[in-house]
Amino acid sequence: MEKWWEKTEFISAKVVTSQPLIIFLFTPTIYLMKPAKPGTSTSSVTHARKGLFSTHSSRADHFTESTIREMTRLSLMYDAINLAQGFPDFSCPVELKAAACNAVNDDFNQYAITWGAQDLREALARKVKKYNKMTFNPDTEITVTCGSTEAMMASMLAVIQPGDEVVVPEPFYENYGPDAQISGAVPRFVPLLDDFSIDEEAWKSAFTNKTRAIILNSPNNPTGKVFSKKELMFIAELCSDYNVIAITDEIYEHILYDGKKHISLGSLDGMQDRTITIGSFSKTYSVTGWRVGYALSDAPITERIRKIHDFLTVGSPAPLQHACIAALMLPETYYQELATMYDRKRKILFKGLRQAGFSCQLPEGAYYIFTDISEFGMTDSDFARFLVKKTGVAAVPGSSFYHNGGQTRIRFTFSKKDETLMEACQRLGHLNLP
Repeated sequence: MEKWWEKTEFISAKVVTSQPLIIFLFTPTIYLMKPAKPGTSTSSVTHARKGLFSTHSSRADHFTESTIREMTRLSLMYDAINLAQGFPDFSCPVELKAAACNAVNDDFNQYAITWGAQDLREALARKVKKYNKMTFNPDTEITVTCGSTEAMMASMLAVIQPGDEVVVPEPFYENYGPDAQISGAVPRFVPLLDDFSIDEEAWKSAFTNKTRAIILNSPNNPTGKVFSKKELMFIAELCSDYNVIAITDEIYEHILYDGKKHISLGSLDGMQDRTITIGSFSKTYSVTGWRVGYALSDAPITERIRKIHDFLTVGSPAPLQHACIAALMLPETYYQELATMYDRKRKILFKGLRQAGFSCQLPEGAYYIFTDISEFGMTDSDFARFLVKKTGVAAVPGSSFYHNGGQTRIRFTFSKKDETLMEACQRLGHLNLP
């Protein structure tokens, strides 16, 4: 059978000087730029003084700024409760704070090894072997990145050639669309059913001889779906049949409810050598601002990821890498208490949303509730802006998680203090629709 690496030429870190050199000049003049609508392109002439920049289109013209981060800005503008962006408003474990301070004081303030501090990679290898049931060589198969966001981007750039197709289950975390555009991939969106289960026939149709990769997020943002072992085995079979690489985003792996279990796709028979498993410290340890993530893959793929990572960011923050070792040393009770805490918060927000008239289901994992707003008679964007301006609660329009659709959906996060969630529920209970 053709190996995955035979589909793509290896790329060395050479600069091709036979092509025209592009020099970017920057001026202190500030231009206000209106974000493009999804699926449209806007001429760069409208973005800058005519003649200053090339009029050729850019791949950045084909996607908008982050809707999630936009809602955070609106939340700050209107002094609203931010249930839009998934970061906690409570402290991370004290052990991590102490470890970070100690690392700075111990002078871990210069570049770490580009692909991650040795002791952190070794600690990750032990953690992944125990929890994820996968074995990786820390010297050749683990790359520490600037958060899972960079891990995803570096992974796609490492394995995608322009024109390759990438299967993206829908709804999806909003970064995956721009990631595909930046890497030159052609996304093939395959919708989940209304209950977020898999339509096997639709998935079979999405895979073709042009398919290079699939992006899988479990536990899922925004739906809270946890893919079952049966579903994962079905996906693994498709990957094997079409010689496809799976890129799995597993950053919510410890946030699970109602007895659900996390299974890494790469742990299934025949999948480890064709899976890039992406993780992060952000969600599990409440340190979203630290930007420390990682990519796990076999040596040939890792070699490519490390090249891309090197020239994207050089490395993630050295003192925080050392602090993350302390996170991996926390006892098993930490993860049990984490799931119990988020289960309580899940139920607080769910009850408040139902009482306010929202139609929603309890998520199986992660820390979001994806609600149906069709009964309110407004589009997702209009409703989200109404909420933040008039009700004082920020949420994310559902269409930001779809290639086409989502106008009857809104996403709320419950990664907040109990009192924050209860205040948000009280405000939502006094909806006064126009």
